[in-house]
Amino acid sequence: MKKTIVIYFHRLREQLWFRPLLFCLGSVALALFAHQADGTRLDTLVPSIKTESIKGLLDTISASMLVISIFAVASMLSAFAAASNTATPRSFKIVVTDDVSQNALSVFIGSFIFSIVATVALDNGYYDKSGIFILFLLTLSLLTLVILTFLRWVDGISRLGRLEYTISQIESVAAKSLSAHIKQPFLNALPITTPFSHGQSVLSNSVGYVQHVDMAALQALAKKMGLKIQLHCLPGDFIHENFEITSFTTIEDSNLDEITQKINAAIHIGDTRLYDEDPRFGLIALTEIASKALSTGINDPGTAIQIIGSHERLFFLWNEAIENKKETTILYDCIEVPSISMIDFFDDAFTPISRDGAGNLEVMLRLQKAFKSIETINQTDIKKMAIKYSKKAYNRAELSMKYKPDLEILKKECLFYH
Repeated sequence: MKKTIVIYFHRLREQLWFRPLLFCLGSVALALFAHQADGTRLDTLVPSIKTESIKGLLDTISASMLVISIFAVASMLSAFAAASNTATPRSFKIVVTDDVSQNALSVFIGSFIFSIVATVALDNGYYDKSGIFILFLLTLSLLTLVILTFLRWVDGISRLGRLEYTISQIESVAAKSLSAHIKQPFLNALPITTPFSHGQSVLSNSVGYVQHVDMAALQALAKKMGLKIQLHCLPGDFIHENFEITSFTTIEDSNLDEITQKINAAIHIGDTRLYDEDPRFGLIALTEIASKALSTGINDPGTAIQIIGSHERLFFLWNEAIENKKETTILYDCIEVPSISMIDFFDDAFTPISRDGAGNLEVMLRLQKAFKSIETINQTDIKKMAIKYSKKAYNRAELSMKYKPDLEILKKECLFYH
C-alpha cells in the first residue's frame, strides 16, 4: 500500500501544474506570514521601511513575472514538441518532468501570486512596522531567487528538447528502471517454477498496458483467503479482457467473484506504458530514436551509433549487479512471478537497429563491437544472446550490403567469426 501511494504521488508530481500550485500556496502563506512579526520585540529592533519602496519592488515583480511565466510555458511547449519530433513521442513523459523547467515555472508563477497578495495586504494596512520589515526581506529574497532561477532556467531551456539531452534523460530513466529490475527481477516475490495444473484463472476486466502491480495487496489477499497466486503479467504487458492475469490455488472454498475483483483492483491498467516499473520501455524508446535516425528522410547514423552506446552501458548494469550481489529479500511469499526473458531485452534494444541499419557499415560495425563488449559480462544468458544477435545482425547485413569487402570487414568484428 505504501509503495502504491508513493507511485500515485510520483504520477501527481509529473503533472505540469503540481509544483506551481504548491509554490503558489506557499507564496500566499509567506506573504501573510510576515504579519506574525507585528506586536513582537522586533518592533523595537528593526528599522522603519517605507511602504513605497516595497510597493515598487512588488509592482516590478507582478508586472514582469506573469509575462515571464507565459514566455516560460511557450518555451517549454516548443521544447516538448521538438523532443517528440526529433526523438520519439515516447520521450514526452520524461521531458515534461524536467526539474529545471518545472521549478522555474513554479518560481515565476509563485512570485507573481506573492506580489499580488502582498500588495493587496499592504494597501489595506495589514502589516505594521515589523511586518513591513519582514515583508521587505521576503521580497528581496524572492527577487534574488527569481534572478538565480531565471539564469539557471535559461541555461536549462537551451538544452531541453535537444536530441542529445533527450537521449541522456531517457537513458537515465531506463537505467533506474532496469537497475530495480535486476536487483528484484521477481518483484520481491518467488519465481514461477511449475505452473499450477489445477489453478483457478482470473481474467482481466480491462484492456491496456499494465502500469503497476500492487504486490502488497495481492499478498494480503492471499494471506486472508489462503491462496497461492501465480502472476501472468508484468508492468509493460498489454492485456485484454480475456487475458489470464493470474491463477491461484486455495485450500478452502473462496468467493471467486471477490477474489477476481480484488486481483483486478491490484493490477493497475492504463492507456500507455510507464518508465518507472517497466524495464523494457526505456530500451524501446532509445531504439525508436535510432530507427528514426536511420530512416531515409533523416539519415543520421551518428545518432544510431550513440544509441548503441547507451544500450551497451545499460546492459553492463547486469555486470554491476553481479559484482555487488546481495541476497534477495522475499516479501511476498504467497505470490509467484514470471521472469522477463533475456531475448526480450535483446530484441527491444538491437533488432530494430540491426534491421534498419543493415546497409550501413559504420552502424553495423558499432553494433558488432557492442555485442563483443556485452559478451564479456559474466552471465550465461547474456553471453548466449550476444553471440546469437551478432550472427542475426550479420545475416541482415549480408542481405543488404552488396559490396563484399565491407562484409569482410564486418565479419571480422563478429563474435561467431572468432
